[in-house]
Amino acid sequence: MRDFVTCFSENAVGVSHSSISCSSYSNNACISPSNVAPSTQNSVSSVYKLVLSTLKQILVTVSWCRSHSNQGLAITFNHEDPPPFRLNTTNSRFLRKKKGTKILEPFSSDSSKVEILWDLSNARYESGPEPVQGFHLVIIIDSEIGLVLGDTAEETVLFKKLNYRSNNINTGLAKVSLLSRTEHCSGSTLYSTKAQFCDTGTCHDVMIRCSMEKENEGLFKSPVLCVCIDKKTVIRVKRLQWNFRGNQTIFVDGLLVDLLWDVHDWFFTPSSSSSSSGYAVFMFRTRSGMDSRLWLEEKNAQKDKDRVEFSLLIYASKTT
Repeated sequence: MRDFVTCFSENAVGVSHSSISCSSYSNNACISPSNVAPSTQNSVSSVYKLVLSTLKQILVTVSWCRSHSNQGLAITFNHEDPPPFRLNTTNSRFLRKKKGTKILEPFSSDSSKVEILWDLSNARYESGPEPVQGFHLVIIIDSEIGLVLGDTAEETVLFKKLNYRSNNINTGLAKVSLLSRTEHCSGSTLYSTKAQFCDTGTCHDVMIRCSMEKENEGLFKSPVLCVCIDKKTVIRVKRLQWNFRGNQTIFVDGLLVDLLWDVHDWFFTPSSSSSSSGYAVFMFRTRSGMDSRLWLEEKNAQKDKDRVEFSLLIYASKTT
């Protein structure tokens, strides 16, 4: 698949208004087909921007993954490669690794000292690799509590704060913003997830499905793409094999959200190249109402460095 951004350049496939039904929140209820099993989520990566009390900014990427034989966690700082922290939570010989503490020494003179505390021993999961309850992950940078994930972190964070105060260490609480979330899934053409498009917004149910539907009450069927938020249809793309790339703007929590899709490989990947039919890519990206274009010039995008935008990127492999 080509670079995702180039798919929506001036040479991209256009989508006619007659093929799309789009509104901020449609009155049409989105019904999930009962005979189709949802896709399986294989990996999730979230990128957070941390602003310390010293105004130092650090990007932290937390990745959860799961396969038939492995489940694990990786943490990266400022896009380091390879990740300085990896954890395998499935190997029975390393059960102790489900709970622990690790200190990462600075890699250079200007790097930060990082301490990671985690407890996944009682973590509970749903269908994906990311725990949803009974766990915590705390990242401390330069004796400052940075990223806190999970529902059991309160006691750990309080202990650390008291320990800092007893040692006369002046520590603050970093400002955290979620910049992006990337999800990889495989299986059917039905996919569901949850997304919070801004720090002050609510968590929404997002569902994407592709199905064969009749046109104009005739016998001919064609693929139709539906995107639903909180069980309401926000975008409906007919004749998807022709309109395999496109973009529309929707409104969520008072924000402009650009929805972009590229399902080319679902229809045009040679069957001999892979056992699957290729990846489709979906992106939800928030932007300011003052932005008149989908992709801004880099120099213009850098004018407001304090503005936080969020993007949800979904890679969906159709294997059935």
